[in-house]
Amino acid sequence: MSSPTGEGPTLDPARRRSIVRDGLAVGLATGAYGISFGAIGVAAGLDVLQTCALSLLAFTGASQFALVGVLAAGGAPLSGAATALLLGTRNTLYGLRLAPLLDWRGWRRAGAAQLVIDESTAMSVMRESRPAARVGFLSTGVAVFVLWNLATLVGAVAGRALGDPRAYGLDAAVGAAFLALLWPRLRDRRNRITALLGAALALSLVPVTPAGVPVLAAAAVALVAGALTRDAADPTEVPGPEDLATGREHHHGHGGSP
Repeated sequence: MSSPTGEGPTLDPARRRSIVRDGLAVGLATGAYGISFGAIGVAAGLDVLQTCALSLLAFTGASQFALVGVLAAGGAPLSGAATALLLGTRNTLYGLRLAPLLDWRGWRRAGAAQLVIDESTAMSVMRESRPAARVGFLSTGVAVFVLWNLATLVGAVAGRALGDPRAYGLDAAVGAAFLALLWPRLRDRRNRITALLGAALALSLVPVTPAGVPVLAAAAVALVAGALTRDAADPTEVPGPEDLATGREHHHGHGGSP
């Protein structure tokens, strides 16, 4: 049966519950990681309110870790913000793909923009119809948003209670956390080469530039590499590049974009 709005087949209750369960599971797994960000944020010199504000307003894990990483290294806030912005540009690509798929207007589109992350995108583009994509997007996005922010608060309060982070080795946790985010992408040879070149450039600039500049330079290496190899497939991307091709139908799993 088709929906009265012409948005494809109506979503039966059992299918809806299944998608919501999947979204909540992703939200629980991803949101729990916010505890580490909260602790690392206060270790980098932010207070609890600032750390929680980052999760509430920025809400993009890799960019948040990048920002506190620059601050922890003694870099200027503007350098950290620029680094975070560069990492967050992938969300623009996700938004271009999701806008016609979800087809929301007005305040709904504006509200959905805050939930555009890797997980909500991946749980949307794989669906067989617009109603299913919307349920996948909302259940995952809201679950991650709520749990990530709650976990950030818990981690920040706990980190503040610990006192001096250097006594527990938390001052090294920023780099370790960011490396953990990067590690799965190194399965691809192109990404390994890009990472090595970026690291080499960053290390060469550490003695001669202010903190934060080496990180920006390494990010520039990644941008150049991406521009030069933009047609090459990256098997480590989530969602994959085929899911981000605007207007192109992609069939995977249960279906493709309507």
